[in-house]
Amino acid sequence: MRAVKSRYNISTELKLIQIFKELGIKGWRRGYNLYGNPDFTFPKKRIAVFADGCFWHGHSCRNIAPKDNAYYWKEKIRKNKLRDGIVSKTLRQKGWRVVRIWECEIKNESLRKLKLLYLV
Repeated sequence: MRAVKSRYNISTELKLIQIFKELGIKGWRRGYNLYGNPDFTFPKKRIAVFADGCFWHGHSCRNIAPKDNAYYWKEKIRKNKLRDGIVSKTLRQKGWRVVRIWECEIKNESLRKLKLLYLV
């Protein structure tokens, strides 16, 4: 898995696009040139949305740890979490509102709607 260099979290992002459309949320952009490369931005409202994968960003819903190269993966996830914090803090200091949505929340219908309602 270490050789996997993903550029986009396609399945999660496509589900999020579907949610935006279902809820009538408009004004979002993908690929917007902003520090941290958010998955979606709402430039007029200055909102940056990150769709974080539970494994890659260390969410507690997945209590699994790879047995092969355990130290590598622990450090990889620790560094991802550290970077996420720096990106969020930097964007907030620049006047952006940061929303981080976990992959598991996107899959869970009730949680995803509650989380996104305040974006409208």
